[in-house]
Parts: sequence; structure tokens; C-alpha cells
Amino acid sequence: MLPIADAFEYEYHGCDIVYGRGCAARLGEYLAERDLDRALVVCGSNVGANDDLMTPIEDGLGDRLAGVYDGTTPEKQAESAFEVVDAMRETDADVLVGVGGGSSLDVARQASVFAPDGRSFDDLRQEARDGEVRPPDSADERPPVVVVPTTFAGADVSSGGSIEVLSAAESPTGQPVSARGSAMPIADFADPALFETTPTGALAGSAMNGFDKGIETPYARDANPVSDATAVHGLRLLSDALPRVVGESPADSAAMDRAVVGALLVQLERKVSVVHAFGHGFARRYDVQQGAVHAVVVPHVLRYLFGEVDAGRDLLANGLGIDPTDRSDAEVADAVVEAVAELRDALDAPTRLRDLPETREEDLPAIAEFVADDHPMERAPVGLDASAEDVEAVLREAW
Repeated sequence: MLPIADAFEYEYHGCDIVYGRGCAARLGEYLAERDLDRALVVCGSNVGANDDLMTPIEDGLGDRLAGVYDGTTPEKQAESAFEVVDAMRETDADVLVGVGGGSSLDVARQASVFAPDGRSFDDLRQEARDGEVRPPDSADERPPVVVVPTTFAGADVSSGGSIEVLSAAESPTGQPVSARGSAMPIADFADPALFETTPTGALAGSAMNGFDKGIETPYARDANPVSDATAVHGLRLLSDALPRVVGESPADSAAMDRAVVGALLVQLERKVSVVHAFGHGFARRYDVQQGAVHAVVVPHVLRYLFGEVDAGRDLLANGLGIDPTDRSDAEVADAVVEAVAELRDALDAPTRLRDLPETREEDLPAIAEFVADDHPMERAPVGLDASAEDVEAVLREAW
């Protein structure tokens, strides 16, 4: 069993990572040290109703808790971000505390950048109808954001993310229109005890999304020894711990500790690439959970990559506990694909695209076009030239 520290702090790109069981009790102290007096908690309704989760956060914030907005949804709609802005004004909040999965954390960060931007929700929708949404203006007065993740989506140590302004049905292009442009949180409080309040189904649904950040980084064309190190060690922790916390033994607290640290590590210096491009391709067509798409496609994507280029197979083998000694390149590749598929199956995640309720086989050619042109494909492994036809073949294997 890989050892980890009971608690640690680390500064990453302006974000203070605070890890440890019970660290949520320090939220109010952290805000006080930064002269932040009134915190608005941003979460979804299920999180807001989860007393086992919310009580430690409310107790940790103490008299700095100004209010709770519990209206975020998995669809990450722009309307939610503007409702958060309104709630900030009503409560006179000077800091946002995003709690829960990736949707809530993204909405909190997006609300921060739109708060001083000056545009209304209606302004944003009109821009979207005209074809493009302008990113929020840079502004020093953006309210800071603290995040408290409770799933393994890996959306906490990030300045990325987007929110949907127009659905595909409303959009003039037939594709959802999103607003992008966010800010890195000032702090990430990663408390394994709070993860244990999340239903195992929600943990499993998010796990492949976070895990795939570690899978993608070693094969990205701009990978380096630092990104390799954090990704590989994160994979070691996750591949060992995830089945124990969302499969065999949900009460295994030591495994939960390792899983939370692993989920943090794969985010540091991450290089999202081909798998995320596949997920984005589906998001441009449907409202579908990214973790579900990733779970289905990642073995097929890896098999395709290994058939074309090296794709960091030895590094991935190391992260997955596979000894490449005395194995051919093809045997190492097969072992990596098998290990990833076994992990996915241990999480009881989807295995076929046809089993996702949103997907339609006739859409695969259009999705393949989206994937081939998606921005993360620019990080595809050196030597890979993926055409839409290649992508469609992978999708049909996954169908």
C-alpha cells in the first residue's frame, strides 16, 4: 500500500491546496487570515440537503457563513451563475465557497468572473444568438473562490470550465453555446471525510473523468518529467484505491485518503488530450455526463493510440502497476488497455455508447467531426494524425 501524509499544504499556480481529514474546520480561519468576512456557499440541492456534508462546512465557516445557494445543476447553466451573482449581492458576500462536484465548482468560478463583468444573463443569451459569447473582461475586483470538492471529477485545481448559455435546441447552430473564461480558486480544501458523505454512485460516475486526466498527461505532446511524475504517481494511488472506495469496500478510509490525494495529483500539470476531445464531442451534441463517456471510450482510444504511436505506454504501465520488463511493446499496450478496462468495470461504469440514454448511432459521424477538430487534439501524441474517419472507427468500436 502506497503511504501518504496525513495532512499537507501546497501552493499551485496561486491556489493553496489544503489536504487532510477534518481540514474543512479551518475554512473560517483561512478566510479570516485573508480579511474575507462573508462567504456564500455554492452547491446543488442534493449537497445542500446532505447534513453530514454541510454541517462540517457550516461549522468550519462559523460566523463567516453569509448564505447558501443550492441551485447548481449537472448541466452547468449560465442562469445558475447569474443567480449566484444575485445571491452574492443579497447577502453582501465577498467570497464564494463552491462545494460538491465539478458542476458546482465551475458555476462558482464562472459567477466570480461575471460578477464584475457588467453583462446580464439576457445580454449573454443575445450574444449567443448572434453566434459567439465574449469572454468575461479581466477585472481585479473579481470575488475570490474557495473550492471544497466531494467527487473525483478533478475540476477543483483549475481555471478552466464553461457554462451553457444556449442549449442545442435553442442555438442557431444546433450545438450548445457556452461561455468560457474562469479563475483559479484561491484555495482547494480536500477533506477525505467529506468525500465519504457522497453516495458511491456519484463517486463512481465522477471517477473516470478524474482518472483519465492521469491517463492523458503522459502521452500529451507537451508532457515533461514533472507532469509525468505527478500523473504516474496519481495513477498509482487511484488505480489501487478507487475500486475500494466505490466498489469493494466503501468504508475503507485509508483507501479514500489515497484516492483523494491521487485525484489531486493527476490535476497538477495535467495535459488533457484525446480522451477529453471525445468527451467534448458528445457534449456538443447532448447533455451527457463526461465521466460516462470517458468510461466507455478510454480503452478504445488507448487501443487506437497504441496502434499508431508510442503514447507513453511504459509510463502508463508504471502508473497502473504493470511491469513492462520482458514484454513487447504490443504486450505492454494490451496490458495497459486491459488494466484500464478492469478498473472501469470495478466501478460499474458504462461500457458501451449505445447504453448511454442520450446517444444515437446516426450522430456518430458528426461527433467524429467535432472530436477531430476539438482543441485538446492539439495535444495528441507526437506522430498522430487523427482524421474524422479514424475517430469514427473508434466510436463504432465503442458503440
